[in-house]
Amino acid sequence: MRSMSLEEATELAESILFSQGFSRKQTKALTQTVIAGQRDECHSHGLYRLLNCVSTLAAGKVVADAEPVVHDQAPSIVRVDAKGGFSQLAFKAGLPHLVAKANAQGIAALSINHCVHFSALWIEIEAITAHGLVGLACTPSHAWVAPAGGTKPLLGTNPLAFGWPRTGEQYPYIFDFATSEVARGDIELARRENRALPIGWGIDSSGEPSQNPTAVLEGAMLTFGGYKGSALSTMIELISGPLIGDFMSTESLAYDGCSGASPYHGELILAMDPKHFLGADVDTHMARAEKLFDSIIGQGARLPSQRRYKARERSLREGIKIPEILYQELVKLL
Repeated sequence: MRSMSLEEATELAESILFSQGFSRKQTKALTQTVIAGQRDECHSHGLYRLLNCVSTLAAGKVVADAEPVVHDQAPSIVRVDAKGGFSQLAFKAGLPHLVAKANAQGIAALSINHCVHFSALWIEIEAITAHGLVGLACTPSHAWVAPAGGTKPLLGTNPLAFGWPRTGEQYPYIFDFATSEVARGDIELARRENRALPIGWGIDSSGEPSQNPTAVLEGAMLTFGGYKGSALSTMIELISGPLIGDFMSTESLAYDGCSGASPYHGELILAMDPKHFLGADVDTHMARAEKLFDSIIGQGARLPSQRRYKARERSLREGIKIPEILYQELVKLL
């Protein structure tokens, strides 16, 4: 393993992205995302993702110097055209408008169109909860996942994320999970490390259960919870695809043309202001939410993201570690 400070990791990421041709704005936004993933020990969304950022650019499937354009779509809707760039800079451009509309209307939506996407959604949700807002986000991906009862890829990994702001200095309550049994990146990491997969993660091209990550990557991933996960995944296809006028996962994969690039599609993000919903009673009802969280922890259960927050505190103290082989791959990109 290679030990690095967060500052060293940041400098490495920025140097790689800028040397590969990304604009300074795109470089900064992308670096913030991969460093946040690595800092929180979300390894499949950390520095490892730089490899895919570069390969997506080499495949001609992302615009390295894209400048997002913000559209005031409606009193409670803001739309950002990412212009073929990665989603991070588009989200950064749209966030102030989303917050302002949620503060004015009580609930607001941000649609990001024509973006390339690879990152975890909790980063965006955490930015929303920092403004005291409740957040919800979802996006399709490539068609890598078979619907429940099916044997061929049709749906994306289609993540869903939710965030609830908490009182005082407490971290927000956030969950972020793929509607597939596991994130695609986890299977890719297993392939890189020659690890067998648990049964239930995917099937081979013949539709048979497989523990071979290569066979699953060539076959299909499975949804979590059978028909329930499949239904949620289908909902995400619809509300972050046709509803906002952007690609579904099958269309994203077709656009990719076997280049192996990151998915190209849209993203839907909602923000809700508790003060508008609750008025003078906001503190009373936010306290009720805290009792729920305390009750969960009180019986020995764990809130989502608690391990990630502990990892964050550890990384801020001690720095990060990545496999030496990954470090050497990254250095070669300079």
